[in-house]
Amino acid sequence: MWIKKQIPNIITLLNLFCGCIGVIFAVHGNLELAALFAGLGIFFDFFDGLAARLLNAQSELGLQLDSLADMVTSGVVPGIVMFQLLSQVFGSPFNETSGSWGSGHTIESVDISYLSLLGLLITLASAYRLAKFNIDTRQTSSFIGLPTPANTLLILSLPLILKFQQEAWILEVVHNKWFLIGLTLVSCYLLNAEIGLFALKFKTWGFKENKVRYIFLILTAILIVLLKFVAIPCVILLYVLMSLVLRGEKISV
Repeated sequence: MWIKKQIPNIITLLNLFCGCIGVIFAVHGNLELAALFAGLGIFFDFFDGLAARLLNAQSELGLQLDSLADMVTSGVVPGIVMFQLLSQVFGSPFNETSGSWGSGHTIESVDISYLSLLGLLITLASAYRLAKFNIDTRQTSSFIGLPTPANTLLILSLPLILKFQQEAWILEVVHNKWFLIGLTLVSCYLLNAEIGLFALKFKTWGFKENKVRYIFLILTAILIVLLKFVAIPCVILLYVLMSLVLRGEKISV
């Protein structure tokens, strides 16, 4: 019985484990692998709640542990990734060849642009959102503000787009400092905005009571087939827009 109740917590710890690996890769400038492990962590984040419901093993410990894991996977990783992207734009990329936090280096010898530190605002905004979520009784069947995993997918799509879809216009947009700074600020706002967003949690599998979720998933699949990694920011935008359209209705639909 005890083992059964710990299964969701074990899944949550796998989320944290993947997030820690993502941090290591992000710090060393390997943003694609950072995105891969953060994405794997988000996968575990989705299933820990599902496992808790199926096993009737919800607990206050699990709730707190989930937020702590999300802070790393969906808070620290995207913040460092945005820091790295801004560092590339400002001409001071930080990785294993340009600098190290280890012995033999002082803070003065590490070449970073202070404007690149704006990327870490995402980490701060994520922490604020997660703290609010834990005490907000309104977010039981829907979200208020963009969930941290969705925001993480938005940020981590950028290095994947740069790696696998190197069209000239895409490179020009993603390597634009004002785009990255603007996206950072928009990201921080959406995380904590008083905007009701529908949740993707299925209580039943019927179409009528889940039509919004099914339509969203179908459109998401179409966008991924057509746009590949560029689809990820489009899907996040679609998610916000569909939620705004539904704002006049019950957000828990």
